[in-house]
Amino acid sequence: MKRIEVFGCPMDAATMDETVAAISTRIVARQFTQHVVVNVAKLVHMQADTELAKSVHYCDLISVDGMGVVWAARMLGHAVPERVAGVDLFDRLLAEAARLGLPVYLLGATDEVVARVATICAARYPGLQIAGYHHGYFGDDHQPVVDRIRESGARLLFVAITSPTKENFINRWRASLGVDFVMGVGGTFDVVAGKVSRAPRWMQGAGLEWLFRVVQEPRRMWRRYLITNSKFALMLGKALILQR
Repeated sequence: MKRIEVFGCPMDAATMDETVAAISTRIVARQFTQHVVVNVAKLVHMQADTELAKSVHYCDLISVDGMGVVWAARMLGHAVPERVAGVDLFDRLLAEAARLGLPVYLLGATDEVVARVATICAARYPGLQIAGYHHGYFGDDHQPVVDRIRESGARLLFVAITSPTKENFINRWRASLGVDFVMGVGGTFDVVAGKVSRAPRWMQGAGLEWLFRVVQEPRRMWRRYLITNSKFALMLGKALILQR
């Protein structure tokens, strides 16, 4: 896959199918892979959060998640074929895990949500082995959770914790987890469990998922998206001026 760089962040310009194929090949070969998706908010936060930036740079595969990032990359001259959304990649990889007989571990969200996700995923993908699951509110006491993941025999680990906590957790413990693949999936568990609705396809394609989230949770989201989207627009404007 072709690697590009946007706003100092490396990214793999690849389709969903190419990404799934690359991950599957590496897992079967027992080649450890740390995967991350990059969206507008993460790109903005990386400019000020050096630990988050280091964690992202340390990943083996970095997918472009978010139409805003796809459009910005294209405007800056990079041939990004499509968006690789984390929630969609999660589904595709669970199907691969079921097909290949690879056990998975789910980490994150509340006890109720992660348990529901485990039940839903096991029913959705016949043959899928859920090696274990654990909520994401374990504070700074990481070792017991890391031990449980390693002892579960899981080959794939999905971490649904907010940024930058999940990136820093994965980066710190990647050598101790005992898995072949680890990926941060953000709020994916809430979507799978039905706690949060996804934007309609047309809004996803138009890059308006952020607006859908604001309508769902106006008090919590409007300020966050206003700030991050404004900063991202400023970053892109400066980059285009410098390029010209």
